[in-house]
Amino acid sequence: MTAAGRTPLSSLRRITNTRPEPIVGERCEMCAEPIADEHQHVVNLESRVLMCTCRGCYLLFTAEAAELRYRAVPDRYLSFPDFAFGSTEWDELQIPVGLAFLFRNSVQDRVIAFYPGPAGATESELPLEAWQRIEETNPQLAQLRPDVEALLLRGPDRDHPDFSAHVVPIDTCYELVGRLRSLWRGFDGGQEAHAAMDEFFAKVDERSRPAPPADAAGAPR
Repeated sequence: MTAAGRTPLSSLRRITNTRPEPIVGERCEMCAEPIADEHQHVVNLESRVLMCTCRGCYLLFTAEAAELRYRAVPDRYLSFPDFAFGSTEWDELQIPVGLAFLFRNSVQDRVIAFYPGPAGATESELPLEAWQRIEETNPQLAQLRPDVEALLLRGPDRDHPDFSAHVVPIDTCYELVGRLRSLWRGFDGGQEAHAAMDEFFAKVDERSRPAPPADAAGAPR
């Protein structure tokens, strides 16, 4: 019997009974509030890591003009029906597979390209001059929000004879790459990976609206 009149066993029971309930499900990575399976993200500008957030924390980082360490990932999807892009431009980008996403990194002040593969997202050494020519030919790309939106490019294949281009949230790109990584077979991904891409781009097409004119008021740079 202890001085307080409790045995070691009773003390252990008391500690066990007052122990916090284990965390179940997703939690906001900023405030630890429970969040749904489908939730929003913010980007750490320095590390480029995506963080799962609740709605309240997400809204703290939506001011585009503010100097913040984090940025909220928007849910905008844009299409470019008249995108001036072809095999010459694709070759200049030096992307070895038929899919890539490009975004402007505000910390490094440059455009970075990634493409999917069996190891996940692989960074490509993007020739600066090639991107500048694409941007000059397609001035609507000036509306691409740094760090949080990407230009998603898909090259032609057997079922899709033309190049396609969309602006999508950056977390959508990493979601696609993660999905392809689990399915990737061989050099070009294989049949399952291409089927997953078809399904993904069908959803992107459904959600996209035509990109506004290049001189649209308030277009972020």
